[in-house]
Amino acid sequence: MRMMLSLLFMTKKKKRTLEEAVILIQQGDQALLNETITSYKPFIAKTVSSVCKRYIHESDDEFSIGLIAFNEAIEKYMPERGRSLLSFAEVLIKRRVIDYIRKQTKSQHISYDFDGTVNDEESPGTAIVNELSFEEYKKKKEEDIRKDEIVHFSELLRTFELSFSDLVENSPKHADARKNAILIARILVEHTDLRNLLLEKKRLPIKQLEEMVDVSRKTIERNRKYIIAISLILLGDYMYLKDYIKGVLET
Repeated sequence: MRMMLSLLFMTKKKKRTLEEAVILIQQGDQALLNETITSYKPFIAKTVSSVCKRYIHESDDEFSIGLIAFNEAIEKYMPERGRSLLSFAEVLIKRRVIDYIRKQTKSQHISYDFDGTVNDEESPGTAIVNELSFEEYKKKKEEDIRKDEIVHFSELLRTFELSFSDLVENSPKHADARKNAILIARILVEHTDLRNLLLEKKRLPIKQLEEMVDVSRKTIERNRKYIIAISLILLGDYMYLKDYIKGVLET
């Protein structure tokens, strides 16, 4: 009977995570390394394909580059940095494949026809490099805009005696509470008198909001800093910060 009860309440053995496996590999478990690489070959092929814009076979040179990069990611992975191995490996694989394509493209950049004329037709490698260069430029531009938004928003928060750390500490813990706070902020910015009170007095018009929303005064006061911050985002030209608000409402 005791044996039956033990079997009935036996907890299922926890499956080892990829990050836990990597720690063992870094300690010298070669068999686990081979097993992990074999298991993640589809991931490697998919990542390489996303760069090359075509189906990748295991016999392709690009796949070999991806395989080496995945192994490099395992060797260099540091869990204390807070990112998953797969996200780290994806970045490293793409970077190594891009480097390989660029080298190949440079060596074949100018080709000559048999009559001695230059064949300046764009090669597939050149097309990929051009597209990657544009994507890198686009990402850099987006990063710059995002940084500018954060700097500008931080300066605006200071005029309300607020900071990003205040927002982190005072952000509602539950999704429903965050959504309600955002809806309150939207009501505020839609009403000129409330909006003006916020901007001129540098404070939340709690009394007026209490009469317009189905939320207690205590709840509004508790989320005061968060509501102010969301209101300022909605009132400003903050493309990426507004995407954050949209994401919260859609979850």
